[in-house]
Amino acid sequence: MNSDWNLWLIPALPLAGCAINGLFGRRFGRGLVTTVALAGSGLAFVWALVVAARFASAPAAAIPHVEVYATWLRAGTLSVPFAFMVDQLTLVMLMVVTGVGFMIHIYSAGYMAHEGGYYRFFSYLNLFMFFMLVLVLANNYLLMFVGWEGVGLASYLLIGFFFIKDSAASAGKKAFLVNRIGDFAFLIALFLLIQNFGSLTFAEIFAKVGPMHVEDHAGLLTAVGCLLMFGACGKSAQIPLYVWLPDAMEGPTPVSALIHAATMVTAGVW
Repeated sequence: MNSDWNLWLIPALPLAGCAINGLFGRRFGRGLVTTVALAGSGLAFVWALVVAARFASAPAAAIPHVEVYATWLRAGTLSVPFAFMVDQLTLVMLMVVTGVGFMIHIYSAGYMAHEGGYYRFFSYLNLFMFFMLVLVLANNYLLMFVGWEGVGLASYLLIGFFFIKDSAASAGKKAFLVNRIGDFAFLIALFLLIQNFGSLTFAEIFAKVGPMHVEDHAGLLTAVGCLLMFGACGKSAQIPLYVWLPDAMEGPTPVSALIHAATMVTAGVW
């Protein structure tokens, strides 16, 4: 196990902020709620910068950097580790999610200052950051799917934050249900990968796909690619799964900045 970069800290810090504000935020003053939320997101950004510095100085042979913490799932010949990974693409998204996410947390402190449910809002924001970071750091499709589903849940909570308004509650449900359609396609793609490759780890699947004769496996590779792309269409609001995005503006403005401009919608492209 190679854990010298402590990648787990990056998602763990927003999760800690979410838990503290979610469990005790009702008793806190708004200043303390803000401090906890900003500490969770800000420290995650700081540690992401540390990881970026180590990445820049790492030898090419050490990239991608993988940290395996435990075997998460074992079923027959299938073994799925609980592991995080950093490569060039992950690093770009890591900077976007933590950096832009932290700035949106700062903006939210002023924007939501006179709204009810202040602690709840920041708990949801930190929860969204946690799942988004799990999504981009995951070393395998199953762990990425956990982050994928988690950002869908957090977006439902944030879009429907003003749940007393029927339009906001309906918008949250619409976003959740439309995303589930894409997620179902994503899940079928995972089943095909397990059946045909016996693994869900990125490196192992890519290594097996490389030597394959495309002509002999064109149907399988096309099906998996199309299913994964359809799953991405839901998250990034592409045709035909774009219908949730206009209604999602019912959420507070910082939610639009975080979900629709900076992170979740770009996760589909990622």
